[in-house]
Amino acid sequence: MTVRGLLRALAFLALAVFIIGPLVQAIVLSLTVTLPHPGVSVGDWSLVNYRNIFASPALVASLGNSLTYVTANVMLTLVVALPAAYALSRYRFVGDRHVFLLLLAFRITPPVVLSLPIFLLFARLGLLNSPFGIALVHCLFNIPIAIWILESFISAVPRAFDETAFLDGHSLPRFFVGHLLPVIAPGVGVACFFCFIFSWVEVVFARILTSTGGKPITMAIDALFTFQTDIGLVMAMMVLSLVPGVALIWFVRNHIARGFQLRA
Repeated sequence: MTVRGLLRALAFLALAVFIIGPLVQAIVLSLTVTLPHPGVSVGDWSLVNYRNIFASPALVASLGNSLTYVTANVMLTLVVALPAAYALSRYRFVGDRHVFLLLLAFRITPPVVLSLPIFLLFARLGLLNSPFGIALVHCLFNIPIAIWILESFISAVPRAFDETAFLDGHSLPRFFVGHLLPVIAPGVGVACFFCFIFSWVEVVFARILTSTGGKPITMAIDALFTFQTDIGLVMAMMVLSLVPGVALIWFVRNHIARGFQLRA
């Protein structure tokens, strides 16, 4: 092995340790008793932290709330972003590029800027302390990025593909669902990935809109930090919070890989 190859291998190893090290430590701590519990001593290896999670209605509810609003958010985002991306890709109208730019500009707006007006609006609509309220708010930030991603994938499909389907007698909805969606599946996978990541880890609106109920997993973890924090329980909750993300990446890994390649 050359010196250059050795340095590259050492750099890769250092990066792997830097990334995987904290995860391994979290898993080890989640299996370690960090506060006294009946039948176990501090420092013992045990599943008591995971048992305590499923024995707590609040923690179990937070997992369900997060899965509910993330799923609703991704579905609503795709329902809106797919037709909008198709329209921006296939049709030309006055100010179309400006609309596209405004969408992206809105996406980079700090969430805290909109927190007060959204709180007042949702208080009047009765959407506070509800996972669906958080899902709607996240759509405001996920729809622009989803449109941007999907528009580029749709633009990569030749217009002749649409025209051939229409000449064969397919309606626009039938063509869109039966022909176009399978072709841009990698783009849909990439859009789902980014929407999921943003919604799953977002804390600003989750904190503001769920003061008494409907708390997601991020707020449940935050509430575990008290005067005497059970670090093992916190780490167990964190490890469980990683499971849906890892599962999503596993199921759409091929689409994500192809999507990033096509995007490049």
